[in-house]
Amino acid sequence: MVNVYVLVTSVSPLTSFLHDISVVMTIQHPRGQPVKLRDFLLQHLDPAASHQALRQVKQVISKVLQAAAASTNKKLRTISRCVLCFQLLTFTLLFSSSVTPVVVQVDTQLNVSGLSNDAFDQQITKDLILEDTLHFLLPPLSHLSSHTHLSSEREGSQYGGCTGTLGISLSEDEFLLLLHFQLLMKTSSAFQPLYPSVSSSSSLPRSLSDLPDLLTQIEGFYKLKTNRSCRTDEPPRQQPALSSSQDEGLCVDPHLRQIYTDPPLILTPPFHPLVKEYRTEVTFDTMTVRIRPEPVSSACRIHLDEHRGPRMANYPVGLGNSKISILVMDGSHPEPVIMSIYTVHVYRESRPSLPMFGYHVMCSFVQDCSLLVQPGRPCGLQPHSGSQSQRNACSSGHVSGRWVVPCLSCSDNRTCDWREVSWQPDGCYHPIVDHPLLQDCMKDRKLLFIGDSTNRGMMYFLMERVNSTLEDWGKAHDTLVYRNLNRGRTLVSYSYYPQFWLEKKQRPTFRQALQQLLNRSQPLVNSNQTVLVVGGVQWLNTNHLRTVSEVLDSESLSNILVVVKSLGMGFHLPVDGIRSLSLTEIQDLYRENDDIVTTAKHHGYEVIDTFSITMGRYKEFLQGRCACHFHEVTQLYLSANEALPVVRAAGLTADVLLCFLRWRSFGPQNLPVTERPPQTRTEQRELYIHSAANQPCQTRSRTRGLNPQPIVLEDQ
Repeated sequence: MVNVYVLVTSVSPLTSFLHDISVVMTIQHPRGQPVKLRDFLLQHLDPAASHQALRQVKQVISKVLQAAAASTNKKLRTISRCVLCFQLLTFTLLFSSSVTPVVVQVDTQLNVSGLSNDAFDQQITKDLILEDTLHFLLPPLSHLSSHTHLSSEREGSQYGGCTGTLGISLSEDEFLLLLHFQLLMKTSSAFQPLYPSVSSSSSLPRSLSDLPDLLTQIEGFYKLKTNRSCRTDEPPRQQPALSSSQDEGLCVDPHLRQIYTDPPLILTPPFHPLVKEYRTEVTFDTMTVRIRPEPVSSACRIHLDEHRGPRMANYPVGLGNSKISILVMDGSHPEPVIMSIYTVHVYRESRPSLPMFGYHVMCSFVQDCSLLVQPGRPCGLQPHSGSQSQRNACSSGHVSGRWVVPCLSCSDNRTCDWREVSWQPDGCYHPIVDHPLLQDCMKDRKLLFIGDSTNRGMMYFLMERVNSTLEDWGKAHDTLVYRNLNRGRTLVSYSYYPQFWLEKKQRPTFRQALQQLLNRSQPLVNSNQTVLVVGGVQWLNTNHLRTVSEVLDSESLSNILVVVKSLGMGFHLPVDGIRSLSLTEIQDLYRENDDIVTTAKHHGYEVIDTFSITMGRYKEFLQGRCACHFHEVTQLYLSANEALPVVRAAGLTADVLLCFLRWRSFGPQNLPVTERPPQTRTEQRELYIHSAANQPCQTRSRTRGLNPQPIVLEDQ
């Protein structure tokens, strides 16, 4: 089954055109695929047979149109003519064993329902055909030049009365229709003549006694002219109206005709093929954007972000700024060549927030109602009645907890001051880690990190907190060693795992990666002065923890401090090119995370339960296709000419690690009085209202009140 689209520009006399896009439905693809009719026929037939099949398609459709026109003319003889009216029709054709199709159905409107169930694809195909129709019927004003106007007056004096040299008498409407048909034949477009056609008759008309014969002569003239220029007897391959050249396999017009998005984005400036850079903003609830650019020339290939990127993709949109690069490439060379690049900068707004100036209530939440990770527990904001007076410092990082935020009402999250949201463990608190004490805590320590980009971000956060600056950072996917931290008194090393971009046979095993990290960090002390931080988004399992125990035993390092960063939220959005987890799979992941926490405790390791911390705020991810990053590197501008990179954490795990290391160094009994939890209701308000947003330890953020320009660190 094939749906083809026919544009009828006149009924009496009949003039019609066939669009080159068709929707093909086969046994292998019952939901239709948009494809050029000529290409579809060439895929299944040899060139001669495909050319014959295309002629048969035109003849079959023309006969149906002629019959309909004859019937219509009898009914509308007394009604005045609409000279420049048009109608798009959808013909459903059935191909069987013969190259001659059968007309199964005619729809009196543009129908793309035969396409896949994806409404986005349907809308794009529909828009493309409608755009081609408008460009075809309403050509640029440059086509209607003064020369054309003078020519029409001259031709009008020749054919508009019986005194002309050919003796043809045309009414004003007939002459206008003739001139319009000539203009359509001269316009390069995605439409090709259907009727009248010289090929549909066995011979040319014997006289020019009526308008249809004159239209046939015009069609024959332009067809012969096109065939001579192309040196072929086959029908010409048409280009969209924005293109000025024939499609010969070269990307000679490397421009976009349109950028389609779902949801529709308002681009600034408005789209134009010659403008290469755009900006747009989306709301907080918009977490993905589907984008499909369409080139002016079908000879040009479109790839998103990289040479071998997809033509169409779902993009996760992190908070703040994201960038989408659209590459228009020429694929006629052995190695595709980038001809032009379009860039769309997308800014996603933060969660709507209402500043607190007076009365408020404290609300808490564990999970979002739009993603029920724990079906048996409440979701959304709940009134919070936790007591501060009985709490002690937390002795571990896997204590269950909840997010707490001040609101006018717990029934409406739009009334909350989300700048002041804070993670609160149940029954304890994470003490403040002052900078001098933190430097003292890290003195003579070696911290080893192994894991993916989320662990790498924690490492950079630690380095920035200890050193007060971040002089060296990047998207490292190998092993790094930093020996100049804390005035040379602290060593930090990192090994990226897993190396997913390599073939499975070439990827280092977890044991090999850990062994290499230990070797690069030597000499190591078998005490809690050596800290190993292991973790990632979702690759970690209990087998990795057993491997850690075996390797440390073999290296006589069984007494070092091991901190396990458990699983985290991510891969929950339908993004092209990476796996996407269903709700059931996310719920299974939560149970697997519990197993990891239990196994880590069995081995005597400490745990930071990042899954529980991130699941309630899964929408607040930053840049990265996995939607699993809750930190990024930003520029802290000290002056007009001076900027320092700092890590902006969405507050989830890095500060918990620092608080925990601080606790393990000094113990809860030695905490200064200033680090004790607040004791009064007034102090409780101070804790939440004035603590920096997203800081589980209630530390002050040095970037607050500034407007840093984000530099995305993570890329997984």
